[in-house]
Amino acid sequence: MDSQAAVPGKGHRPLASGSEKAPIGWSLFVAQFITVALVFVIASFLPMIPFVVDAVITAMENPGTEPDLSDMSSPLFASTVVAGAVGAMFAIWLWLRREGRVREAIRLEAPANWKLTLILAVVGTVGTLGIFTVGPILTEALGLGMPDASFILDLVTESPAMFALWIVAVAWFAAGFGEEVIYRGFLMDRLERLIGLRNRPWAVLVIQALLFGLPHAYQGLGGMAVTASVGLLLGWIRNRCGGNLWGAILAHAAVDTISMSLAYASVLGLYGG
Repeated sequence: MDSQAAVPGKGHRPLASGSEKAPIGWSLFVAQFITVALVFVIASFLPMIPFVVDAVITAMENPGTEPDLSDMSSPLFASTVVAGAVGAMFAIWLWLRREGRVREAIRLEAPANWKLTLILAVVGTVGTLGIFTVGPILTEALGLGMPDASFILDLVTESPAMFALWIVAVAWFAAGFGEEVIYRGFLMDRLERLIGLRNRPWAVLVIQALLFGLPHAYQGLGGMAVTASVGLLLGWIRNRCGGNLWGAILAHAAVDTISMSLAYASVLGLYGG
């Protein structure tokens, strides 16, 4: 087994190396990747349909004006995030069910060693917060610009109800659970099986991290770079947990919860960061 895939300590089933997993070809990988991406985009758009139709009708009733699609409410935007995650996970389930590899790729069984899993989750949480602290300074110095997530945080901090909605629906479900299933579960399993990447765990880590950064383009180049760095850390945690996703899920959800809570505390005047 490749040393990079070995798991320290006891209690975790070792992560199967690329040679131990049945390979898949590039044509299947591309088909799966494009399908999941398209379903994600389409599912994300579905909750917006009534809003878009209303905006277009309003513009038609007022000639000379353009449809204003920028005034989306916080619940509506949160629903697009959740819908996208649900759609992508459903497409993933269909593909993996066809291969009979749902449980093999999406490792959600209870960890055999919860202590190690929680330690790695804490490492991921602290490490990600460190990346969020140092990363913007580095991206600014490199000319990539500062990550800007203010649009999302403004929606999160609209009201106590919206704060609770985003914590539960987005931080814990769509992002913490959904993104880990999609990227550290499905995507990493596919890459580990892909001809040309088998037995190259660090190449798999880097590629999935770069792909994880792309959907965060709304934060600018700096935001994509910082997010990719976080994806690298979460992917490493997934590997150290033998492919089990709970360490990465807990770290991801905890970081988003902390970030949203600090933003809301700042709005309330309780935190000046």
